[in-house]
Amino acid sequence: MKKIFTVFVAALLLVGCDDLFTPAIENNKQVSDGLNDPLYAEGILANAYTRNPYSSQSFNDVATDDAVTNQTANSYLKMATGSWTSNNNPMDQWGSCKAAIHYLNLFLTMVDQVSWANTPIVNQMFCDRLKGEAYGLRAMFSFYMLQAHAGWTADGRLLGVPIVETVEDENSDFNYPRNTFDECVQAIYDDVAMAEELLPLDYENISSDEQVPTKYRTEGANFSQYNIVFGDNFRSRMSGRIALAFRAKTALLAASPAFAEGSSATWSEAADYNGEILDLIGGVSGLAAQGHTWYKNAAEINDLTGGSNPPEMIWRNGKDATAYSLEQAQFPPSLFGSGQVNPTQNLVDAFPMANGYPISSSESGYNSQDPYANRDPRLSLYIVVNGTVMGNDSKTIDTSVDNTANRDGLNRENGYSTRTGYYLRKHLREDVYLSSTTTTGQPHYSPRIRYTEIFLNYAEAANEAWGPTGMGTHGYSAYDVIKAIRQRAGVGTDNGDPYLESVKNDQTQMRELIRNERRLELCFEGFRFWDLRRWNLSLNEPAKGVRISAGTYQVFDVESRTYNDFMRFGPIPYSEVVKFDALEQNQGW
Repeated sequence: MKKIFTVFVAALLLVGCDDLFTPAIENNKQVSDGLNDPLYAEGILANAYTRNPYSSQSFNDVATDDAVTNQTANSYLKMATGSWTSNNNPMDQWGSCKAAIHYLNLFLTMVDQVSWANTPIVNQMFCDRLKGEAYGLRAMFSFYMLQAHAGWTADGRLLGVPIVETVEDENSDFNYPRNTFDECVQAIYDDVAMAEELLPLDYENISSDEQVPTKYRTEGANFSQYNIVFGDNFRSRMSGRIALAFRAKTALLAASPAFAEGSSATWSEAADYNGEILDLIGGVSGLAAQGHTWYKNAAEINDLTGGSNPPEMIWRNGKDATAYSLEQAQFPPSLFGSGQVNPTQNLVDAFPMANGYPISSSESGYNSQDPYANRDPRLSLYIVVNGTVMGNDSKTIDTSVDNTANRDGLNRENGYSTRTGYYLRKHLREDVYLSSTTTTGQPHYSPRIRYTEIFLNYAEAANEAWGPTGMGTHGYSAYDVIKAIRQRAGVGTDNGDPYLESVKNDQTQMRELIRNERRLELCFEGFRFWDLRRWNLSLNEPAKGVRISAGTYQVFDVESRTYNDFMRFGPIPYSEVVKFDALEQNQGW
């Protein structure tokens, strides 16, 4: 009876389940569905946003002379010590950026056909904004690809990447040659121009119809409708200001020594594009007073809401309200961290004295056996040195080899202790509390573009274009910018900064000072590697540390750097060159 009953039930189930033999149509949306589904269509644009390579903090500084890591499996460590190849490239931007550009191209083909709103003028505003975002994002991804993969071929041509501005499908050729570097730069400029035309400078609410842009007001748009599309709810999106910043970054890259010979870019163009952004905030007077401590300005961070930016930020990642993972990775072991990023003696030596003189100057007053006294205040802000007091418990960090009380000492334990005699302090909230049983997080965010970067871009370009005190049409010079940045840091404030005054009429010396200020202000933010490359400087400076014992300080080599000369330009991925014979590899790879 049991067998008969089982067969009977099974028969009923089979009769009622035609799908067992004829599968139902799957609920998989097609691209064409986006024409009737605005949320789905916007999701195609959102897919590109998720591929931003700087959606979190990068510590590729450990591939340079600024830092090492105590994590032996770190891909940047392997890259810096001889394992960088065209099929093992931690700096690769090819795949993710190409994918993002594909989605953006796809979105641009359909955006005009989607019904974003029932009211025609509101529909047009939505269409304009979303198109503008797509063009701005395409410029951004193109910049990152160009920075990572542009280079000289064996026959002496400076090439960029393939410019693809149409939708690729299964019938596409895909075997595109690389465009010239200049063509790639111009494509970025063209996309930025489109974004600037379609986007507001910033997403802000307005309060009257008179403030509605003329092109929409004449079509009947009121301020309420404008705010629905362009208001402050969209502050985290690509804006006109952000797009202009990527044009400025591209211009600096193109004018730099590594690319200048094969590029039509000029330093004056780079200075103007960066100066245009600074003019919007009043030039040098707009330098944020606490911009150099953005990561620890607790009240400022706590007050960030709805995508609003502090004065230092042009674009930032979202705020994590209760984060502590960064501190777990970077605090010294005595504060229950892993101390993963270790600043080098090279970087420590780059910080001048508080009086503004480099430590190599006879006028600096530097004492090699009391090396952290009277230094640039940024040293103690960004780097944990021997004797630093930090954390909620005011812990004194002992990095000497004599320290047997905990793992903070030099090379006490692999994977936790410092390899250089230093720990990272920048980025960290010291009001985060960690213990073996308890964690208390604090709000964090990471920057995408800071105004300080744009100031330093301008100073570099203006110095090359017009000399240290030349102003072009902007009313401030490279000297003015560097003076303001150093004053903000507390350098030379008691003596009028005589070192800066001594180099203000020497373009070569000002160049070196600007580059050093850039190294200090932007340390541990992912700039050093790209800067060394675009300046045509060696990547092979050995990473140094300090061995402290019985009150003596001995500098030693921690880790060699093994780069070939051709590595000033990154490779096209090996897998792409193998698949597509139209792609030419950069020389040496």
